Amino acid sequence: MTVLIDQPIWPAHDTVWAHIVSDTSLAELHEFAASAGLPDRAFDLDHYDVPARMWAKLVALGAEPVSIREFIRRLEASGLRVPQRDR
Repeated sequence: MTVLIDQPIWPAHDTVWAHIVSDTSLAELHEFAASAGLPDRAFDLDHYDVPARMWAKLVALGAEPVSIREFIRRLEASGLRVPQRDR
């Protein structure tokens, strides 16, 4: 059971964004997001978008920081990734 977080490097809406995913289940991901106070609207099929200002809080709550490459590799291995063509 692991919630992963990438680096906040994705620009949008006057900030940069990171993502959180679970390498186990969407239920785990939703539970973690709810406990962190993330709104439902931040969920995007297989991940939550999180603003850079929340990155340290999410890590303190237990999200494991990983590189983008590791983030994608583990999301794909989990079977939870939604391919771009299906978005």
